[in-house]
Amino acid sequence: MRIPTIPLGLLPCLLLLACGSPEQAPPDDSLEVDKAVMDQRVRPQIYVPVKLTTDLALLSDADKRMIPLMIRAAQVMDTLFWLEAWGAPDSIPLKHPSPELREFFRMNYGPWDRLAGDQPFVNGIGEKPKGARFYPADMTADEFDAWADSAKKSHYTMVRRDGEGKLQAIPYNRYFAARVERAALQLEQAAALATDAGLAKYLAARAAALRTDDYRASDLAWMDMRTNVLDLIIGPIETYEDRLFGYKASHEAYVVVKDKQWTQRLERFAKLLPALQRGLPVPPAYKKEMPGSDGQLGAYDVLYYAGACNAGGKTIAVNLPNDEAVQLKKGTRRLQLKNAMKAKFDKILVPISDALVADGQRSHITFDAFFQNVMFHEVAHGLGIKNTINGLGTVRDALLDQAAAMEEGKADILGLYMVEQLRRQGEIKEGDLMDNYVTFLAGIFRSVRFGASSAHGKANMVRFNFFQQAGAFQRDAVSGTYRVDADRMGQAVKDLSARILKLQGDGDLEGVQALMRDMGAISPELQSDLDRLKKADIPVDVVFEQGLDVLNLPATP
Repeated sequence: MRIPTIPLGLLPCLLLLACGSPEQAPPDDSLEVDKAVMDQRVRPQIYVPVKLTTDLALLSDADKRMIPLMIRAAQVMDTLFWLEAWGAPDSIPLKHPSPELREFFRMNYGPWDRLAGDQPFVNGIGEKPKGARFYPADMTADEFDAWADSAKKSHYTMVRRDGEGKLQAIPYNRYFAARVERAALQLEQAAALATDAGLAKYLAARAAALRTDDYRASDLAWMDMRTNVLDLIIGPIETYEDRLFGYKASHEAYVVVKDKQWTQRLERFAKLLPALQRGLPVPPAYKKEMPGSDGQLGAYDVLYYAGACNAGGKTIAVNLPNDEAVQLKKGTRRLQLKNAMKAKFDKILVPISDALVADGQRSHITFDAFFQNVMFHEVAHGLGIKNTINGLGTVRDALLDQAAAMEEGKADILGLYMVEQLRRQGEIKEGDLMDNYVTFLAGIFRSVRFGASSAHGKANMVRFNFFQQAGAFQRDAVSGTYRVDADRMGQAVKDLSARILKLQGDGDLEGVQALMRDMGAISPELQSDLDRLKKADIPVDVVFEQGLDVLNLPATP
């Protein structure tokens, strides 16, 4: 595997990064762009604006005073992600960028369109490096493999060259030292204001984790929280940005507020996880790990996104922590970001359904079904197996750069399988299974518009093509709409769940690569249907209007 060739215009700044500088050099502003071509690729209009707010009357005075501190810490994460993904924030390599280009550049955290397979929208930029800025631009895979340093695979190191040109792994807490310290201080100030003991303990532990790159104690403290209303997810978390090896975690943050009423509806499902694990449609060896029973399900309104989660397509639910040891001991927490989810349902999923779902099945498109499908996607991350059954180490290590796509594929399909089981057991009574099936199909159309280059995008295409080959839905050639076959859908869900769980348990990298190669692409027929959505001006995703002004809160606590 090789990092793509870097265009000459970017080499000076990238070589500075390779030598260990924590900042990217000013971009080469000599790059010019053909306006006629640029205007076709610069497309901020594919995002529909959504204000992030909630009923602040539900928060205590202490919580309201903590929000500015949390947002300031989140803004540090935003800057760190810029440095990991591209370079200095808002550093556009053009002399006179248009307002539209500036806006689109900020949405994508760089010059590559994240919802168009990372295609560049500025001439002269070239392909996005698979390793983003986590590795030297001139590093080869062979060189990395030959490098004898265990820290190279750490989720929390930047790989750079030393003064002699040799590779070195620099811990995040040292590479980003000044900014990390700034964020940690904000968290400690917030902890001092917190009236909830669990939240105070977590914030203090997370501040320490940012300074040390040891996140386990803070993950455990986060799992132990029960009574807090205000919450903060912050730090280097997901590894999607590293498409070279899938090792490096990107910085991000969410400031969220618990919806107590909706959370009460969900809490009972966490107790069902051990039974759901035992019922997975695979041999015992692939389900021998038992998830922790302390896992929580909750509904939240999100007030602020920063960093990786704010780039391109926006996350509407999270399942954390990612630490396998913490998952096995405590389970995970699944946060459904209800206000962001409802915005996507109303502004995107419903219009898509009107265009692509068969007329007689559109009544099955419901927000409850959408919420359930997304929720159990996150639940499903905690099921299955984290360690291979044949001594190849963790699934994440065995499947390398394919691990994220397989994990997302597992969560998508296994989540729907779990909905089926819970409905049959009478645990889910609202609506009916056909609501989940049809809304799930519409959800594929929504998600696949993010492109097939990301982990989520590849997972979407594998699922769509597998279902199509299994006859789980049919396309009407005249109307260009799709109709779900309930019986075949149920069998396809079971078959794909089993296939993915076995690939993960076996650590079968070649099998995963073959699956992605055979089923991970968008067909011309599907592309023509997606083009119809574009012509109808249906948004692809949302962009947030957020911050203290939107919340009408003062800047100082």
